[in-house]
Amino acid sequence: MPANRAVLIAGPTASGKSALALALAEKLGGNVINADSMQVYANLRIITARPSPDEEVRAPHRLYGTVDEAENYSVGRWIADVGTVLDDLTAAGRIPIVVGGTGLYFKALTEGLAAVPPVPGEIREQVRARVQSEGVAPLYAELMERDPVTAHRLMPLDRVRICRALEVILATGRSLSEWHKEGMAPLVDPARAAKIFLNCDRAELIARIEKRFMAMLDAGALDEVRALAARDLDPLLPAMKAHGVPWLIRHLNGEIALDEAAEGGVMDTRRYAKRQVTWFKGQMKEWAAVPPDIRVDDVAAMLPA
Repeated sequence: MPANRAVLIAGPTASGKSALALALAEKLGGNVINADSMQVYANLRIITARPSPDEEVRAPHRLYGTVDEAENYSVGRWIADVGTVLDDLTAAGRIPIVVGGTGLYFKALTEGLAAVPPVPGEIREQVRARVQSEGVAPLYAELMERDPVTAHRLMPLDRVRICRALEVILATGRSLSEWHKEGMAPLVDPARAAKIFLNCDRAELIARIEKRFMAMLDAGALDEVRALAARDLDPLLPAMKAHGVPWLIRHLNGEIALDEAAEGGVMDTRRYAKRQVTWFKGQMKEWAAVPPDIRVDDVAAMLPA
């Protein structure tokens, strides 16, 4: 059964989503629920800009730092996890405040998700070995032949999602686009939710991204990345591609200076923010675009009675 009511807060990275969610949770007595695919990882609090321990004390935060970096966390797993949280909050009569920048999480939450069976580990390893040895272009070409509907939705260099789509075909004999036709029901009824997208001025957003990345370095992000690199994990794992991580690993390996690594991390984050804005404007057209300094009372007033 869909959650009774919910607040959904999306927006590009560094737009102020977490602060707004916390303020709303304090006002409404709600729980903040993570909808950011990087903030799920346990040991990457600083580099992924997770809420601080002090902020987590001010209101309950759910699904933050619950996954080991060695795991390949997916939208399917998030839906299963968030479903349990929503059931708990519905039973307790508390408002869920779902916040993050991962558009696919929100889309699955409000529109449902295909019930794709798990992919066997050996198939996943085969596909990963191929992309490492052949590069992404041959795999994208194969996906275009096998599942053109999905291929056209993906960027040709999106290694993770291209690999995922091929894995599904090899494991099930059916394309991802076919599985999407037999989806699971949405967990949140869009008509019962306040749905907002923080639409930050581009110049202001760039300044926020730059300032935050420098603050993360000052707070110990390099130590986090050093510990992550020491685990020698598969470079294709999502955690290994968190913004700034590949650049800081290159710095730790002695390949580039810290200033260059920081510049690269900032640039990757800026590009990601631009993609987030484009994606949400194209995929979530019914969401209300609001300025980052919107008043908490104004957001609370958007909740259906």
